[in-house]
Amino acid sequence: MRIGELSERTGTPRRLLRYYEEQGLIAADRCPNGYRDYDERFVDRILQIRGLLDAGLPTRIIKQILPCLDKPRIIHFSDATPEMIATLEHERDRMTERIGCLVRNRDAIAEYLETVLSNDRARAAAARQASAGASAGASEG
Repeated sequence: MRIGELSERTGTPRRLLRYYEEQGLIAADRCPNGYRDYDERFVDRILQIRGLLDAGLPTRIIKQILPCLDKPRIIHFSDATPEMIATLEHERDRMTERIGCLVRNRDAIAEYLETVLSNDRARAAAARQASAGASAGASEG
């Protein structure tokens, strides 16, 4: 697929896709006319990269852990410095905390919606009952 389609499917600006390519995070084949041609697998790869960037990881570390995201997994340990390991442990722990917070927020929103919708249904049922009672009283009179 061309860069425009990849951009559209991932919600990632073309300029950023070119940057990912410069950083070695993705690679495009080249068509005879020079256009970039991306494999379908890069749709998921871009979404993973963006998630890792959003989590605070720099592109140099993302480049090192990207093989862990592929199948079959090919992991190279030669670049795993103590600093990189410490950074990854810190980011993993930060993500775990964020996931816990997101779960609590999701559950609070779900509880709120359940209560609001339940109350709305109860009000609607009461209104129907009142309307039915008024109709029955009018037909008796």
